[in-house]
Amino acid sequence: MSEPKKLFIKTYGCQMNVYDSERMSEALGGQGYVETKTPDDADMILLNTCHIREKAAEKVYSELGRFKGLKVEKPDLKIGVAGCVAQAEGEEIMRRQPLVDLVVGPQSYHRLPEMEAKTRAGEKALDTDFPEEDKFEKLKNRPKAKRGPTAFLTVQEGCDKFCAFCVVPYTRGAEVSRPADRIIREAHDLVERGVREITLLGQNVNAYHGAGVNGDMTLAGLIWELNKVDGLERIRFTTSHPNDMADDLIEAHGTCDKLMPYLHLPVQSGSDRILKRMNRSHTAESYLRLIERIRAARPDIVMSGDFIVGFPEEAEEDFQATMDLVEEVKYGYAYSFKYSTRPGTPAAERAQVDPAAADERLQRLQALITRHQREIQDGMVGRTVRVLFEKPGRLPGQMVGKSEYLHSVHVKGPEIAVGDLKEVRITESGANSLAGELL
Repeated sequence: MSEPKKLFIKTYGCQMNVYDSERMSEALGGQGYVETKTPDDADMILLNTCHIREKAAEKVYSELGRFKGLKVEKPDLKIGVAGCVAQAEGEEIMRRQPLVDLVVGPQSYHRLPEMEAKTRAGEKALDTDFPEEDKFEKLKNRPKAKRGPTAFLTVQEGCDKFCAFCVVPYTRGAEVSRPADRIIREAHDLVERGVREITLLGQNVNAYHGAGVNGDMTLAGLIWELNKVDGLERIRFTTSHPNDMADDLIEAHGTCDKLMPYLHLPVQSGSDRILKRMNRSHTAESYLRLIERIRAARPDIVMSGDFIVGFPEEAEEDFQATMDLVEEVKYGYAYSFKYSTRPGTPAAERAQVDPAAADERLQRLQALITRHQREIQDGMVGRTVRVLFEKPGRLPGQMVGKSEYLHSVHVKGPEIAVGDLKEVRITESGANSLAGELL
């Protein structure tokens, strides 16, 4: 029996890329590959790239340059670039970095086995199409391994919003939703393999409108169907757009037992002038009223958000409007970034904010977000939460898991196993996590 070939995948960016990397590993598993943790002993290296940040392509070329020595030592080593940079750069990657054997876009990775075979025959393989066939269906019969207690499940891809700062519509394409029955079938499969919590993924996940038995199904409808899956204990979803937060989805947060009290709902800015320049199609006021409705449905929900600081033409008063919005919402989590240009997007052509001013604003925003985050976390002390344990902690006998609110919780107890869902009384709030004791 021949030795299995070894596959090293490095994943950049969002949770959807993590999901895609898992599917790529399964696709190549049928060709005899097993994953390895290091590129040094790999027979194939795949970089699953993200194009969301400035100079993303240059970072990929820099990473590829590090593999030149490996390629010299192992001429049979195959190197591939996947994901959004692959989609955006295409043949340019192979032209600039001849050691690359394979370039595949995020909509074509189900064709990896055929592409891998082509590289073994000494040819280059390139596929950045937006194929008509369903890549998820093409992969459904691939070998599947036992899973941990949590998993991502892509339900929707692409975006039709065309925010002025974003490349997703160009690299992932138009919004497409998977049929509901295929998602439910995949959820059953994940549960059979040990998964107890599923996070539904989409670039605009709450715009989901997949085919159901009685016509198109909304995200709320899909969540209610998943709620019926025996063995599935928790449901989450990300990332959402305020304009697609429909009434039935808000209601589900208050009535669906398995839908967790956590919501990531990016606003990007608190300034209506900047929101309009971003092409966000909502206002700060409409966003705040939406938060009110969500909290009326689920008062204990923890909110999360995204912010871009120093967007082109942002003035101090625009930034102050963002600070005012953050002060009103009080996020349990938030991700904030200094604006960086994405080539080919409208915002890249506009007057840029002084980098020093943007840096200073970002520090002020992050200090406010950190204060709110800590206040909410400290408020958990004394409360009882349900923790899904995912892995051993750093200390002997310690296990780490996530509460309903997505807080990391450390608990000591030799009787705890990975995958256990137990009630925990919170006793301590640390810098970025909680500690507690089993009830």
